[in-house]
Amino acid sequence: MTTRRDFIKSAVLASAGLAIGSVSNKMNAASYSRIVGANKKINLAHIGIGNRGWEIIEQFDNTGLANVVALCDVDLGAEQTKKALAKFPHARRFKDFREMFDKMGNEIEAVAIATPDFAHFPAVMMSMTYGKHVYVEKPLSRTFYESELLIKAAKKYPKVVTQMGNQGHSEANYFQFKAWTEAGIIKDVTAITAHMNNARRWHGWDTNIKHFPAAEPIPETLDWDTWLMSRDYHAYNKDFHNGQWRCWYDFGMGALGDWGAHIIDTAHRFLDLGLPEEITPLKLTGHNDFFFPMSSTIEFKFPKRGDMPPVVITWYDGVDNIPPVPEGYGKMELDPNIPAVAGGKIQPARLNPGKEIYSKELTFKGGSHGSTLTIIPDEKAKELEKSLPEIPESTSNHFANFLLACQGKEQTRSPFEISGPLSQVFCLGVAAQRLNRKIVFDRDTKRVTNDAFADAFLIGEPPRKGWEDFYKI
Repeated sequence: MTTRRDFIKSAVLASAGLAIGSVSNKMNAASYSRIVGANKKINLAHIGIGNRGWEIIEQFDNTGLANVVALCDVDLGAEQTKKALAKFPHARRFKDFREMFDKMGNEIEAVAIATPDFAHFPAVMMSMTYGKHVYVEKPLSRTFYESELLIKAAKKYPKVVTQMGNQGHSEANYFQFKAWTEAGIIKDVTAITAHMNNARRWHGWDTNIKHFPAAEPIPETLDWDTWLMSRDYHAYNKDFHNGQWRCWYDFGMGALGDWGAHIIDTAHRFLDLGLPEEITPLKLTGHNDFFFPMSSTIEFKFPKRGDMPPVVITWYDGVDNIPPVPEGYGKMELDPNIPAVAGGKIQPARLNPGKEIYSKELTFKGGSHGSTLTIIPDEKAKELEKSLPEIPESTSNHFANFLLACQGKEQTRSPFEISGPLSQVFCLGVAAQRLNRKIVFDRDTKRVTNDAFADAFLIGEPPRKGWEDFYKI
């Protein structure tokens, strides 16, 4: 196992090496000349076409705005990729997105990426350097530094349309929060409780783990080396693949990275929260060095912003870690409009995934994804009913919003300049979670000030040989 000294040394070397150099911009004049017409479908390539990848393929197809020209997946012979291959038999097929860009880059206008969390960054970065518009599932990246590089890349390539897949950013939740904030209904927020208490894939695993699971035979159709991308080598095990990657610090972002973007996003956006200055793990049940705890309570402290007071967000996950709710909360039944958790687990929790927002005068109850807020208790809601502003209808769902932005008709609602800092909040939370200690963070320098190991952790391990250039802007 890597020692603290070794980790700091390697991360410092990585930060020094990755901060210099540049990736050549493949977006030439010919690329710009192919700006789409008003009614032309976007030539779209999908990277990651099974499981969640298949779901977003269907969503993009339902818009009627995309022409699928390429399908890329490291396992084109897997059961989970068959539906996409059958639906688009004329799309060219690749196991490696690098080969896809080499062979047909000029035929692609936009890319949709639905790979595991750790594999987002290389595919997104290469897409942007080739001048392709990018839609990528949340969270934006696995490490703070990767998100920082993507924020910088978005500034370097301003004609590239970017969108992170926190779909609630194009639904009623987004427009209501915006309208209520602008009308002064939501103001002077001081605290937010956010929670996702569903059972997770790793619940029930042995938390006394001392090493990664033993190597197993790699499925014949799977290109495991490409699956790993820039990560250091891990021997194949079925518990790293097909959604199981979310369980491990080395590959995923746990419950916080998975659901935080669906619960905290609008508060982060419209309260102008930015990055926290303190992140404290208050409870970590079953903490270990390999996979996420059975339950976590993590506190994020955000400073005063202009006229807005400091805000404390407290995150709860774990079936035995349901937070207290305010008086007048009302019913706690599960909301059928909130998507089920992948992995086949039954939800035994008594509380919906969602949030409670506390301001100096009002308390709000909210769910996840596109769920709207209500004022509690009911008596207060009825008192304010006539003064609430009208909420505009969304002009497009999240997938159509991206494609319409590619056509120049709309602006994306979750571009990297907005979704990048949100993802960095989760990266800081996971760092405190994994290291099991408080992090004091300087929002200006974007460095950890109380712990050199935690500061190095924000950069992460150096990329595997052959992937270094992806980390140069």
